[in-house]
Amino acid sequence: MINKFCTTPLWECSATLSRVASGAQSADTVIKNAKLINVCTAEIMEGVDVAISCGRIAMVGNCDHTIGEKTTVIDATGKYLAPAFMDGHIHVESSMITASEYAKAVIVHGTSAIFMDPHEICNVLGLDGIKCMLDDAASAPLKQMLTTPSCVPAVPGFEDTGSYIGPNEVKETMDWDSCVGLGEMMNFPGVLSGDKHTHDIIGETLKAGKIVTGHYSLPETDRGLNGYIASGVRCCHESTRMEDALAKMRLGMYALFREGSAWHDLHEVAKAITQNKIDTRFACLISDDNHPNTLKKNGHLDYIVKRAIEEGIDPVTAIQMVTINVAQCFHLDHEVGSVAPSKCADLVLISDLNAVTVSEVFIDGKLVAKDGKLTCNIPRHEYPDSVKKTVHLDKMTKDNFAIKVDTDKKKVKVHVIEIIPARVGSYDRHIEMDVTDGEIKADVSRDILKVAVFERHKRTGTVGYGFVKGFGIKGGAMAQTVAHDAHNLLVVGSNDEDMALAANTLIECGGGMVAVKDGKVLGLIPLPIAGLMNDEPLDKMCEYVESVENAWKEMGCSMPSPFMTMALIPLACLPETRLTNRGLVDCRTFNFIDLIIE
Repeated sequence: MINKFCTTPLWECSATLSRVASGAQSADTVIKNAKLINVCTAEIMEGVDVAISCGRIAMVGNCDHTIGEKTTVIDATGKYLAPAFMDGHIHVESSMITASEYAKAVIVHGTSAIFMDPHEICNVLGLDGIKCMLDDAASAPLKQMLTTPSCVPAVPGFEDTGSYIGPNEVKETMDWDSCVGLGEMMNFPGVLSGDKHTHDIIGETLKAGKIVTGHYSLPETDRGLNGYIASGVRCCHESTRMEDALAKMRLGMYALFREGSAWHDLHEVAKAITQNKIDTRFACLISDDNHPNTLKKNGHLDYIVKRAIEEGIDPVTAIQMVTINVAQCFHLDHEVGSVAPSKCADLVLISDLNAVTVSEVFIDGKLVAKDGKLTCNIPRHEYPDSVKKTVHLDKMTKDNFAIKVDTDKKKVKVHVIEIIPARVGSYDRHIEMDVTDGEIKADVSRDILKVAVFERHKRTGTVGYGFVKGFGIKGGAMAQTVAHDAHNLLVVGSNDEDMALAANTLIECGGGMVAVKDGKVLGLIPLPIAGLMNDEPLDKMCEYVESVENAWKEMGCSMPSPFMTMALIPLACLPETRLTNRGLVDCRTFNFIDLIIE
């Protein structure tokens, strides 16, 4: 695979690099006397220099002979030198900030590259939305590699999206310079059943010689997992148990250990390494989804590496899991992921290894961050009006939220989605509820809220109704246009009046997240770009998020990033039950089910 992400292609500078290494030509930059974290051999080497030219590494060793009058010399005495970090699976839109603002947020934490799957904006706006994000990303030094969304819609026939991606669209993107593979193949039922459409999408990626990334969320690790990997899927970030990660690695699949704002899987999946004597070459660390306040408070991959070390993973191994392992997963290790001659000079200096304190960050040999501050200019990108005003719904009343039933019974048993804090899964609970005047209402005393999903892209008028348990809300309503993956309008609440106010607030502002109670808006995150993002700076977005988080707490919810958990209620590729704009889905059998259990 030809890497389009380095300043200078290797074939243009190979002679220069050789001359620099031999001493016939001076280096642009030399980093002196570092403790090199050699991810190639899993060792720490004392007193190592690195010579850089043309944005690439010319030599590793004693580089005194490469220093000339114009060479910039950086003293790294006492510091660790490592490859810069790479996130092998990330949805930028989940941060609610734009691609360039995201770059500003993560570069300072040692991140030089991300493998992004923009299936959020693609579900709303298709390839045009992706192109807008890539135009934005081009203004920043962060290497934002594209994995083309594979499942738009996520599970065909169970939801309505604003766009569609098929084999032809995937084929088109495989020729884009930014594209390195296919985004997470969530339609594992289609893979396992041999569905032609699904395998044609995979096939276009394989024909292009690029990587198919995965999403296998079933606990079954025998025939199903084997069949899924046999289709060509190379990696998966949906391991939530030690057994999941271990089974995948044993079958030659890269297990991506996730630690994001809401999904805290690392504590469990780290045991695959700490409790087993295995080679860790197939293990990576990723974030998947991070909210802006998480990035500001904790950091990015530096924090996740630190968490891995806290869980007992060796620091050098943890560094490998965000560098060379990621590069090898995407067939890019000949260009990035290690501190070695010819490789891109994407480097970090670390002052405290166990705390993963990043002091300097280099991308293509240029110092881009120092002591937590950017040293480069990243301009603000203007998104076109065509990606805004994407919430196509009329104003609602409380009547839009009534769950009416045709029965003379005073009580009925219904399916209730019980969410699991800090996890992506849910439980299908069968709970008896009262029928009052032909309606089933929320029951706050038992922590049961109403939920509704309205199609917001093409005015189809479809809406799904159900109930959800586990948020702890004592009263009020929450609404989001961030509702995976179709991103329809999702409303959860204890009463119809507040649910209508929450919905109308987002319809008026073009999308976002909102929390209301007793007829008042307590917190609002406006997301005018596709109903998913805002082009405000990170600090401003953190203020918005804090307002909504505080509102959730005031309403009785104490779980981490509850709106991220709420956003999964419509995602029909996660067990056990989910609610889309078309209705309630049993995600174990992939069938629609009635709300009332006969």
